[in-house]
Amino acid sequence: MARAVAAILDNPAPHIGKIYNLTGPESATLAHYAQVFSDVLGRPIRYNDVPVAAWSDKLREMHVPEHLVRHLSTMGDLHAHGRYDRLTDDLLRLTGRTPTSMREFVERHVAEFTRA
Repeated sequence: MARAVAAILDNPAPHIGKIYNLTGPESATLAHYAQVFSDVLGRPIRYNDVPVAAWSDKLREMHVPEHLVRHLSTMGDLHAHGRYDRLTDDLLRLTGRTPTSMREFVERHVAEFTRA
């Protein structure tokens, strides 16, 4: 995302009024991504589908600001209804580089996902 923002800021004129959908190189379920984490980290990682309302209530219990709870809840609802299930080449066209896959990201950041 940072590379896309940098490309736009470097020459903003051609981007005025345009909308970009910046996606990764694959569209998959959260269970798939949990499996990627499991494979790379060598330990079981499972996706647990928590209803958005219950998740939002938990965020409120943790004193997350209400505007953020509403924003995250809306994103959770949109995700649950497949609104983010799309692929574009916008990121490649903006940056000239293929987006990082989830596997590549986890492999690059194994230390951050591993307890000391």
